[in-house]
Amino acid sequence: MTSDYSVQSKPKKILVIAMRYLGDVLLTTPLIHSLRQAYPDSRLDVLVFSNTAAMLEGNSDINQIITTPNRPKFIDYFQLFRQIFRQYDLVFVTQTGDRPFLYGLLAAPFRVAIVPKKNTTGWRKRFFVQRWKEFDDNTHTVLQHLNLLDLINIPRCFSLIPPQTNKAQLLTDLTNYAVLHPHPQWTYKQWTVEAWVELGWYLHSLGLQLVLSGGPAPQEIDYVTDIAGKLPENTINLAGQVSLAQLATVIAQAKLYIGPDTGITHLAAATGIPVIALYGPTNPVKWAPFPFGYQENSNPFTKKGDQQVNNIYFVQGAGDCVPCDLEGCDRHQQSRSLCLDSLSPDGIKRLVPQLLAKS
Repeated sequence: MTSDYSVQSKPKKILVIAMRYLGDVLLTTPLIHSLRQAYPDSRLDVLVFSNTAAMLEGNSDINQIITTPNRPKFIDYFQLFRQIFRQYDLVFVTQTGDRPFLYGLLAAPFRVAIVPKKNTTGWRKRFFVQRWKEFDDNTHTVLQHLNLLDLINIPRCFSLIPPQTNKAQLLTDLTNYAVLHPHPQWTYKQWTVEAWVELGWYLHSLGLQLVLSGGPAPQEIDYVTDIAGKLPENTINLAGQVSLAQLATVIAQAKLYIGPDTGITHLAAATGIPVIALYGPTNPVKWAPFPFGYQENSNPFTKKGDQQVNNIYFVQGAGDCVPCDLEGCDRHQQSRSLCLDSLSPDGIKRLVPQLLAKS
């Protein structure tokens, strides 16, 4: 095995480790696609948490999706170690955490990784990898991943690859609908129920059928069902009813998608349709949806204010503290964020006709 890598190298087996949430997994697909283009004959596997594997369904760049529980037991560790131990020539670690780092260390002799900043306790990890980039809050996550390719001279591909399925014959009779995704994983990223209802009725007045999406968690289904009950009777509630790949197909055929800071908003962005993204505390430089067709090595969004780049219409809650990049006003995941609670639907309502006129 060569001690260096470039596009001319021929690693037989490559592993990409992406162990965070659904949106994070989707944001690794440009890296994965770049590796597939550079090494078309190599085996390319991806290691993710079990509950995020659906984001990679139907991805033709990947040979195998390896999964592990979010909270593994000893037997899970044992089985995974047996599966990956020195099975790869090249590994990419896209998170700075201890578990992804350990898995990368075990999997391959040549490791390319995102490492913690030098002022943290984990900065020493850089001594155990052959190539590294320091985690950067001021670089979009997609570009942070693609920066790893520069370390081994691999050309970049910027496109996100949404999940795909041929079992997505849904809503075939609908041609004029908008998808609303009201429920992010954490409360501090939520807009208000009242605002969603007001916006939904406005979209209905424009002649749009309403389609609500949501995940399978009971609290999410209850939340979306409550909103659906306050909207027109013909509102379609898909919460907990479809796979991610099926939802991607539904979104791709919509006139418009509106959602908060959550993985499904990243998914909607990847389909290319107009997306209104409602953000509060989160830093858009790092975590805004990546615009469809964006091909530049610079951040698509700045830190402050409403912005539009390609198909993404980024709407930010108001406040001098925004974005604080913290977990809500009470600093925990189940707290509220005043910047979102006070975000009026009026601005979004003024934006919608402009988007529909372009679609």
